[in-house]
Amino acid sequence: MKRFLISVLPLALVVLGPAPARAAEPVALIQIDGVISPVTVRLVSMAIDRAQAEKAQALIIQLDTPGGLERSMRSIVQRELNAEVPVIVFVGPTGARAASAGVFITMAAHVAAMAPATNIGAAHPVAVGGGQMDKVSAKKIENDAAAFARTIATERGRNAEWAEKAVRASVSATEREAVKLKVVDLIAENIADLLVKIDGKTVKTVKGPVTLRTADAPIKKVEIGFRDRFLMIITDPNIA
Repeated sequence: MKRFLISVLPLALVVLGPAPARAAEPVALIQIDGVISPVTVRLVSMAIDRAQAEKAQALIIQLDTPGGLERSMRSIVQRELNAEVPVIVFVGPTGARAASAGVFITMAAHVAAMAPATNIGAAHPVAVGGGQMDKVSAKKIENDAAAFARTIATERGRNAEWAEKAVRASVSATEREAVKLKVVDLIAENIADLLVKIDGKTVKTVKGPVTLRTADAPIKKVEIGFRDRFLMIITDPNIA
């Protein structure tokens, strides 16, 4: 009996040893480059839905946009504000911008970051095609956009005064100015640097607070199909 116990003990120690470290949950990534349009709404909605369905711990939207349609921008912002998964907007890569509609989309994110040599701002509403609006209509639209910018900024704890100025006075900021003004949260060299810098950060989602564990998280890129790429090209007013 004693021999049996002695021979079994080492095996028990192996079985009851420390469990292997749990792999970090993946982070989803989609790249949005170009004018904000109904195609963009579909892509962002699809990315959020997929990130939630696949249990990604966060979705990164890498954004480079000159702006776009107000209705499309509002749809994207609504999805961000109601997302169960943390949404991180990264204005990048270096040289990118988040202008006009991009300001609202960036500020609505749970985490907002910018790459070096990027800029954000100039969100004053303009008529599609560059036409003129009558003064009363123009003022109504401006007031509506300014109020929307303020409420987004307030909800995310960002600079509401600057957000309103971006609409009313078309102010813009570099990435360093944006961090100093509390328009965005941080500067990151690239996606890998971003994942390290936001590791341990706690954000509030509609399902409650979530603490990000992204330092070693794998990236799952959300691919954009040929059809959507084609539609983005032909709906770009600069090309059409």
